[in-house]
Amino acid sequence: MTESVLLVGGGGREHAIARALADSAADLYACAGNRNPGIADLAEAFETLDTTTPPAVVSFAEDVGATLAVIGPEAALEAGVADALDDAGIYTFGPQAEEARIETDKGFQRRFMAEHDIPGCPDFEEFRDTEAACEYIDEYDGDLAVKPAGLTGGKGVRVIGDQVTAAEAKEYIRESGYDRVVLEERLVGEEFTIQGFVANGQLRVTPAVQDHKRAYEGDVGPNTGGMGSYSDASLELPFMVREEYTDAVDIMEAVVDALDGYKGVLYGQFMLTADGIKVVEFNARFGDPEAMNTLPVLTTDFLDVVTAARDGDDLPKLSFRKQATVCKYAVPDGYPTDPDAGAKVTIDEDSAGDALLFYASVDERDDGIYTTTSRSYAVVGVAGSITEAEEIAEDALQRAGTEGLRVRHDIGKPDLVQQRIDHMAELRE
Repeated sequence: MTESVLLVGGGGREHAIARALADSAADLYACAGNRNPGIADLAEAFETLDTTTPPAVVSFAEDVGATLAVIGPEAALEAGVADALDDAGIYTFGPQAEEARIETDKGFQRRFMAEHDIPGCPDFEEFRDTEAACEYIDEYDGDLAVKPAGLTGGKGVRVIGDQVTAAEAKEYIRESGYDRVVLEERLVGEEFTIQGFVANGQLRVTPAVQDHKRAYEGDVGPNTGGMGSYSDASLELPFMVREEYTDAVDIMEAVVDALDGYKGVLYGQFMLTADGIKVVEFNARFGDPEAMNTLPVLTTDFLDVVTAARDGDDLPKLSFRKQATVCKYAVPDGYPTDPDAGAKVTIDEDSAGDALLFYASVDERDDGIYTTTSRSYAVVGVAGSITEAEEIAEDALQRAGTEGLRVRHDIGKPDLVQQRIDHMAELRE
């Protein structure tokens, strides 16, 4: 039987998932709040709808005869779309809302780690009272990270001693209107991500990736959803050793053991510190942009992972091409604080050269492609080394066109990668 797979979501991450599924024997259908032209070209049918409205997603899934579903964005998971699809008899590779709290509720995430003795949990406190949180900042011996407890699209965290002063952090808490905030000890080191496929109590992990959250070159400016990322031709990154990668995987194994019935992608974001691996956060789905680093080098059929999860079988062992990847996003002018949404852009996908081009949060209309309030498109270079992959990605940006868009050109360049290596060498001394 040919599987009919519904893909929920319309960003760059979902375009990468769509390509992985299109390479399989499945019939692909998709729905999103924006019409992503890359996904629409691969799908048998594409429906524009609110992906945080479970009945609308279920209705479309039933209309197209979906036998499986894959959910990309976290907001749909929080809204219970996986629950509704599962209840309708459509196996969904994505956690139900309660299990997705590992991402959608940062207070729950830290309490869960503490309750189950998950390694790598930093000192933390959760506050509902704004003034109590501000007093804690005054009394804490050291710097803190301020995290809204709910979803903020990767843009809500403020780090004292890096992005803001203590006084600015207190002002942020008072003015933000968040009902809960989590205050955590500031972690110093190098961040990296490992994504894993989870089902039937099993975990299958992928190579490490380093995302670049800050908006501007040189790692300055506000946090974004991610301006780009890179991976190496090995499981670990250049500033890591294999044992550190393994230590992070052990933490993910402990989380999977403690979660009951989790299915889908588990994303571990870690900080490599002088004292070893610490957990920045867990996410309940593929990273964006990290999915665009990982899926293009995955040689195992992604559909085989999903069907094994549904059928209660052992998940297949994962294999990857031994190649490095560099992903760079082109974003609207003003992103993330005041993005130029609704601007018509010209993206020449056919001129991307040797790179892969992934459409992200753009909207295809009858007369062209328009920006939204988020990232527009990404290019990914794949090669034997990070340097070669970066050169391919940079060439693709020039060919595809960036008029009216902004790019962090430094991602994956040798100088920035060497800074990461030198930073960890200093911390280890």
